[in-house]
Amino acid sequence: MSAIDLDAPRTLAAALWAPVRVSPLLRGAVLALAGSLFVALCSQISVPMWPVPVTGQTFATLVVGLVCGWRIGGAALLLYIVQGGLGLPFFAEATSGWAILVSPSGGYIWGFALGAALVGWLAERGWDRSFPLTALAMLLGNVAIYIPGLLWLAQFYAGPGQDYIAATGATTVWGATLAAGLTPFLLGDLLKLLLAATLVPAAWGLVKRRG
Repeated sequence: MSAIDLDAPRTLAAALWAPVRVSPLLRGAVLALAGSLFVALCSQISVPMWPVPVTGQTFATLVVGLVCGWRIGGAALLLYIVQGGLGLPFFAEATSGWAILVSPSGGYIWGFALGAALVGWLAERGWDRSFPLTALAMLLGNVAIYIPGLLWLAQFYAGPGQDYIAATGATTVWGATLAAGLTPFLLGDLLKLLLAATLVPAAWGLVKRRG
């Protein structure tokens, strides 16, 4: 990988914004708000697919991190979480409320901020400029989302939800957790990873040609 010019914009958002002279604080606020709205919009996208529908939620989360960097990307997802928690219909299927954030799937939503910040940190170091590195960044971002998501989900199977372990075809708490919270989503995550790894480096190519 070639060295990154430290004087050049380190994120795609900064490169696109470069011709517009505004304060960094205002730019960050606008990008964070726009990022949160983008995730909210994509959260309503659901494409029928086996074994589960593919949604745009994690795709948008990690793309916001790649495009905006770790500070703004992380802030955008924290803003998204707060907006949905306060009642805006921003979560999947236009749901909202703090009850969603403490539900069995709530750990994944909290993990969005971690995933966006991680891929943003990697993007600022040039991991969004080529297909292989962007794909790897997306993979690591998905792992960052899944870790809190699976840890939280496991608590429901270990507690009152223990009666539902058999319904997943598993015999242990972690077997049920992985069967319900990981395995069905892997194919969709792979497709979203490939899409982002194609689009983001291509956008950088357009920016460089424009410059």
